[in-house]
Amino acid sequence: MTKPRLVAAVFAAALTTLVFAAGPALASSGGLGPLRPTVGSAVAFDVSPALRDMPMLAAPGSIQQARGSSAPRDRSLVGRVANAAHERDGALQTQMSPSAMPSPLFTFEGPRNEDNFLLLNRRVNPPDPVGDVGQHNYVAMVNLTYAVYSKSGALQFGPVPTGTLWQGFSVPDCAGASGDGIVNYDETSNRWILSQFTSQGPDEFWNCVAVSTTDDPLGSYYRYAFSTGAFFPDYPKYGVFGDGLYITTREFGPTTEYQIGVYAINRHQLVEGDPNPTVVSFHLVDGIDPLYLLGDGILPADQDGKRMPPPGSPEYLAGTMDDDYVYGAPFDAINWFQADVDFAHPESSTFDAMSLPVDEFDSNFPCSPGSRDCLPQPGITDPDQYLDILSYRQRPTYRLQYRNFKTYESLVTNQSVEARPGIAGVRWYEIRNPRDPVVYQQGTYAPNDGVHRWMGSVAQDKFGNMAAGYSVVNGTDVYGGIRYAGRAPSDPLGQLGQGEAVLQNGSGVQTTTNSRWGDYTSLNVDPRDDCTFYYINEYYRESGTPADTRPWRTRIGAFKFPSCR
Repeated sequence: MTKPRLVAAVFAAALTTLVFAAGPALASSGGLGPLRPTVGSAVAFDVSPALRDMPMLAAPGSIQQARGSSAPRDRSLVGRVANAAHERDGALQTQMSPSAMPSPLFTFEGPRNEDNFLLLNRRVNPPDPVGDVGQHNYVAMVNLTYAVYSKSGALQFGPVPTGTLWQGFSVPDCAGASGDGIVNYDETSNRWILSQFTSQGPDEFWNCVAVSTTDDPLGSYYRYAFSTGAFFPDYPKYGVFGDGLYITTREFGPTTEYQIGVYAINRHQLVEGDPNPTVVSFHLVDGIDPLYLLGDGILPADQDGKRMPPPGSPEYLAGTMDDDYVYGAPFDAINWFQADVDFAHPESSTFDAMSLPVDEFDSNFPCSPGSRDCLPQPGITDPDQYLDILSYRQRPTYRLQYRNFKTYESLVTNQSVEARPGIAGVRWYEIRNPRDPVVYQQGTYAPNDGVHRWMGSVAQDKFGNMAAGYSVVNGTDVYGGIRYAGRAPSDPLGQLGQGEAVLQNGSGVQTTTNSRWGDYTSLNVDPRDDCTFYYINEYYRESGTPADTRPWRTRIGAFKFPSCR
């Protein structure tokens, strides 16, 4: 267990309200700047026809890759430190345990880039594969399509453009081909939540949220649009927690403005189809709040399991910061936020932050200056065709899973790091007692076999067995594929002690100089048994050609620890 240490003086100078006691330094909303809540509602609402009865919409238009173009929309590349000396990882696991990880129960194909070409006459990169599992179905979403499957993998609907769900809505941009979709299954109400941002702008942008009226993902939906004004809401992440649906975004203004948006929506009103749900929002603003607290995005806690958070619990959110990166972080840490939202008295809602020191990690991967092309592929000699490491992003990767184990509360998440010189690994964390949080355990999974592991997603089942799914590649004989590892509660702290299993081997390479991989994946747990993990990620079966340099596919697989029944 990592004990919090005292905060460096530079942090004390930046944050005005601090607590030096048994816990980590606490920055109140005053230390963050004028974080007063803004109270609003949806700007548009209707009830859709049943999805199964809606014609497929093949909308024109194009995805705006704003976050991959230039500063400030991709500000994590601005002033990036390249070829920096490696910072030793303080939680490194180099030994691979004898594999006790269960093999997949089954796997099945998810959406692929060829669907974009057939439906929208274009291909896109990255895929941003996500999904979730419900009582009877699995829903998968990528840029720019989605599909519905039975839980055993039988295709029931799609793939179709994501905008199909939004046709006829009063905010036409919601039906556009924008991307960054997220799928959530709210197991407390047995409802599906499907979402995407809008990218058309330029005067107004929206988060488009559809909530199923029943547990049938092919039925009708309550459709909502939530405005972010003139700020483009990049990288939206969603979490179902307590009585709220929480959205975080990294928002870019018309010129150089940058901020983090945090939105809390009354979940009960959403699932009941209230056209005017209460929305409480906060914004962390670059130039007012320390940039290392904003980072490149934060994650909202996403609740799993039947046991709700204790009454009065705030929503928890997490970011990460590296003291060797250019944002000025005073030490390596998890930035921990608490949004205490009162929907009955929304003006009294508060937002606080603290930083939890963690074992040293390195987010600066040694590759060409100004480039994110870091991970080699078999047979690829052009460094411009190497894959995006993602570690330089100062943020954890989806999800921040929450569980209430009755005797304790636990949240798990992860990030990509340079685990050893020139080798990518998955740094994972478990935070307990989130009101007064402690980093209970952490580890960096990077067995000494020359394989890069990155772009992970972490979750726990109802007994505390933890799994981590991730991408793998190397420059010789491991093509871009999908693996997973895990730990039992009896394993030593900080160790994925159950070894590793293969969900899908790759057999092709990406040849675009775009280099993008990811940006995120999703590991979820079946709400019916609270044991079976479902994981979606991208892989390559065929290699890129001059006509199609990015023929990515996705694969979905399920597995379960034998001890979970």
